[in-house]
Amino acid sequence: MADATLTISSRNYSSWSLRGWLLVRFASLPFEVRRVDPDDASARAELLLLSPSVLVPRLEHGDVSVWDTVAIGEYLNEITPEAALLPAGRAARAHCRAICGEMHSGFTALRSALPMNMKAHFPKFTVWSRARGDIARVVEIWRDCFARYGGPFLFGKRRGMADAMYAPVVSRFLTYDVALDAACAGYCARVMAMPEMQEWVAAARDEPDEIEELDAEF
Repeated sequence: MADATLTISSRNYSSWSLRGWLLVRFASLPFEVRRVDPDDASARAELLLLSPSVLVPRLEHGDVSVWDTVAIGEYLNEITPEAALLPAGRAARAHCRAICGEMHSGFTALRSALPMNMKAHFPKFTVWSRARGDIARVVEIWRDCFARYGGPFLFGKRRGMADAMYAPVVSRFLTYDVALDAACAGYCARVMAMPEMQEWVAAARDEPDEIEELDAEF
C-alpha cells in the first residue's frame, strides 16, 4: 500500500498538479493519485486562475497534509534528503528557494497568455508583449543557473525542486513554439525527455476532457 496520496486535477491543463506530481516522483515516495474532476466548479475555477481553491496539488502523508507546491517540495526535502530536491550548499539552496518562489508568485502574464496544454501545438504563436517580458525573465533565470552550476539541470547534475517548478513552463514553450537559444532549448529537451515527464504527457494525451477556455485560438 502506498505511503501517501497526492490529489491532482487535469494532467493536460493543471501546471500545479504537474509540479506537485514531479516533486513526489523525484523524492521516490510511494504514493497513490486521487484526481479531482475538472468539471468540479472549484477545480475549474482554480485551473482558470479565477480562484485559489487550493484543491490541487495536495499531499497527504500519514497525519501530514500539505497543499502548497513549495511547501510540498520543502516537506519532501525534509523527509527524503537523499533525493536532493534542494541543493546542499547554503547559497545555492537560497538561490533555489528564490527562483522557486518567483515562479510560485509571479509570471502572471505568461500564465494567462500561454496556458498549459500538453495536447496542443500552436506553431508561430503570437505572444503579447507582457508575456514576452515574463519569457525573457525565465530565460535569464535559466542562463544564470547554467552559468553558476554547470547544468544539465538548473542546479547541476541532479534534477530537483527548481526543475519541477519550471517544468510546466518548458511544456508551454514547446506548445506555443517559443523561440529559445541553444542552451535553453537543450534544457527543454532534457526536461521533456525525463521518464516522469514522458509518463505525465502520455497520461495527459489519454485524458478525454477538454476545457475550451484553456484552448488558445488565433
